[in-house]
Amino acid sequence: MPVPRSSRPAHGKGLRSSQTQTVESTRGEALRDVDKEENSQAKRSPSSPQGAPKKRSAFGDLTNAHQNQPTQSKKEVVKGTAKKTLRSTVAHDLSKNNEINLKKSGSKSLPEEASVSSEPTVKEGLMPIKEEKPVLVQEGPVVEGASAAVQPGPSKQMPGMENTEKVEEDLYANTEYAKDIFRYMRKREEIFPVSNYMVKQHDISKDMRAILVDWMVEVQENFELTHETLYLAVKLVDHYLMQVVCLRDKLQLIGSTAILIASKFEERCPPCIDDFLYICDDAYQREELLSMEISILHTLNFDINIPIAYRFLRRFAKCAHVNMETLTLARFICELTLQEYDYVQERASKLAASCFFLALKMKNVGKWTPALERYSGYQSTDLFSLVKRLNFLLTYQRYDKLKAVRTKYSHKIFFEVAKTPTLDMLKLEEILKNSD
Repeated sequence: MPVPRSSRPAHGKGLRSSQTQTVESTRGEALRDVDKEENSQAKRSPSSPQGAPKKRSAFGDLTNAHQNQPTQSKKEVVKGTAKKTLRSTVAHDLSKNNEINLKKSGSKSLPEEASVSSEPTVKEGLMPIKEEKPVLVQEGPVVEGASAAVQPGPSKQMPGMENTEKVEEDLYANTEYAKDIFRYMRKREEIFPVSNYMVKQHDISKDMRAILVDWMVEVQENFELTHETLYLAVKLVDHYLMQVVCLRDKLQLIGSTAILIASKFEERCPPCIDDFLYICDDAYQREELLSMEISILHTLNFDINIPIAYRFLRRFAKCAHVNMETLTLARFICELTLQEYDYVQERASKLAASCFFLALKMKNVGKWTPALERYSGYQSTDLFSLVKRLNFLLTYQRYDKLKAVRTKYSHKIFFEVAKTPTLDMLKLEEILKNSD
């Protein structure tokens, strides 16, 4: 194994313990605030559940990409807390002064211009304090981006045909456009079919692809990328291999470049090129990575907004009002299919609906209601065949050595859904018959 670069920080017990404390302190809040976490679209694992990662070449051990992740020190935490305390104190003082001024002047309300101009500027880099609006508890379905403290808890009973697209206070949620957005994504699925491309690939196999995707899952964990980035990167690999014959020594280069492109498309702060070269154990040069990026983009005509199952899955879970544990179980099932070549030809929306259907049955929390039929576009009978295949995949693991997904979802931050007992095939047949 080559010696790590001197520019990379040494990985010691202190850093791991600090990361662990940070994870434990934020885990409880993350699990309670389900919809806020969903709205961020960045479900992350703050530290790799499988321990200290290593960097690996082509198809070796693991990466050490986590060394690029900065650890928040105690001083920064205290400093942030002090700023929040100062801000709340200033806001309280301002509200007191406003009340005194109102009593003195005897006026019932101040003009908007006067109230804005009378606000003092807070120094030391703090934003100007704005008058806080009272938080109103909304009745009805849980909406994305809202705090769990002001909303009723998730209900196991799914509604019938109620409209989930209600205008909410979060302007960035754009719920009024949700129906049009997902209708558009369903149309784009027809533009991106995946054929059986392995018949023309003579130097790579299905097993090599599974190893590559398993490595890509670990890269997503250690770089703390969003799940959308992972799903899109796998889609880019499949669509590129569908048109270009690949040699096995270039397969990891295609995978790492696909993650780079997907990161630029999905992430606010994507990793740099040197990070991707490093996680590949310097097996490729910078020019090779840039050349592969150009090749992938030109081959796909720069049209990389490919519909992915992960977005549909979040949509269905919101319409069904299920809790976070059920949604995470559906995510686990869906992520297992990424490394399975037999599922590349399935439509993203149908795959997401089938994963969600199986998760509902495994948790016994509901049926495929008319509301889900309406928002997904699939009846329960349309999903039976795919649900059986998914349950078989859960029951009989094909790749014993590829455990990145199962290890990831065995962590407490993901509710340990990988340990959920699977359904017996005969019992599943009986459940499906009763679902007709």
